[in-house]
Amino acid sequence: MTLKDKTTVTFYNGLTTIGGPMIEVAYNKSHILFDLGEVYRPELGLSMDDEDYDTLIKYKLIGDVPNFYDPKVTGKEIDTKRWEHAAAFISHLHLDHSKALNLLAPEIPLYAGPITAHLLLALNEKGDFLLPAAGHEKGYTRPIISAEYKKPIQVGDITMEVWPSDHDAYGATGLIVKTPDKKISFTGDVRLHGYHPDWVHEFLAAAKGSDMFIIEGTGVSWPERKNEEQSEEFTGIKNEVELTEEVVRLQNDNPKRQITFNTYPTNVERLLRIISDSPRKVVLHAQRAHLIKESLNEDYPYYYLPGEGKFADLKPELEIAYSDLLDDDHKYLWQTVGDCDSLQKGGLYIHSNAEPLGDFDPAYKPFVENFAKHDIEFKALRCSGHADEKELKQIISEVQPAILVPVHTLHPELEENPYGERILPKRGQVVTL
Repeated sequence: MTLKDKTTVTFYNGLTTIGGPMIEVAYNKSHILFDLGEVYRPELGLSMDDEDYDTLIKYKLIGDVPNFYDPKVTGKEIDTKRWEHAAAFISHLHLDHSKALNLLAPEIPLYAGPITAHLLLALNEKGDFLLPAAGHEKGYTRPIISAEYKKPIQVGDITMEVWPSDHDAYGATGLIVKTPDKKISFTGDVRLHGYHPDWVHEFLAAAKGSDMFIIEGTGVSWPERKNEEQSEEFTGIKNEVELTEEVVRLQNDNPKRQITFNTYPTNVERLLRIISDSPRKVVLHAQRAHLIKESLNEDYPYYYLPGEGKFADLKPELEIAYSDLLDDDHKYLWQTVGDCDSLQKGGLYIHSNAEPLGDFDPAYKPFVENFAKHDIEFKALRCSGHADEKELKQIISEVQPAILVPVHTLHPELEENPYGERILPKRGQVVTL
């Protein structure tokens, strides 16, 4: 058996960062790549216009991955003699897993779960979500194949299976990769305290006994905060159901008070649960209502800010005047998009994992302070999209892998494998199984 007849796994990025994993599995003349995101580093102050390929490589925002990127971007041709079969996969919508997908060579098929494949087109409608594709206009999203859950996808000698999972990105998935002699599983981003823990357990059962289990470890990234229950980050909310219940409670406890909120755009399921359970009528900013209409074909009340262009697909009878929202203190729970200058003093704003995402972002502190300046209570209601330390241990115990590889964490060394070996790869390292 020659080296090319063995299964190799190469780790290109996302090893000691929160997000940005880029991993290749290869066997003989076949190889696949997952994911295609960009590491989030707001402190660099880069705009979309600054993020050319050389800059992305320079700051290690993406992996220096050969034979996958578009030659128009890299200036390097793909070695089609060496690689006869290739494919790529993205696990979910978040930018640290999807932002660079347009850099993929157009002839290489890209797979994602059906919800992810569908939503990305709407999210990138204006070209401000994904990095641009070479030779295409702004707003172009390269073709994404909607993978049927649990159905094998053949890529030469390699088989991929996409499994539904649970994360705070709607439609998140895990991946199981099989070569002629090995099974490799990749969690993507995962948790057990979301809406669908049963989906996660089913995925883990299918991944059990993996020769290599690649697991995200965001939940062990801040050991110094382990017991900081009084910190700003601690909300006492343990799961998504409790978060929705808290949103409802805040409305019931404040019957005569303006209440606004915001969520991350890809956390569609949380938004839908809030809309479903809210005692007040929920009103979305038109851009968000358009996203839901485009992706799910569902209609919800909405408003426009002054001077904004209209969306043709939104029903006129569902529009609420912005002035009515500004005057209201009891009828509406409405999504504000950051401008608190016009909000009522004494109001309540609920920040539910929306942008800016947290105190690691330089924009977060002034954002919070601006609400205080306008005498508006700022309430952070967070529910992590990631498994905590206890859940990570449970996830590993359900798979019992021969080799554990923690990625997507500041402290991969804090994840242990009681069932076999643990590898902490360096960037660019090739592991032969």
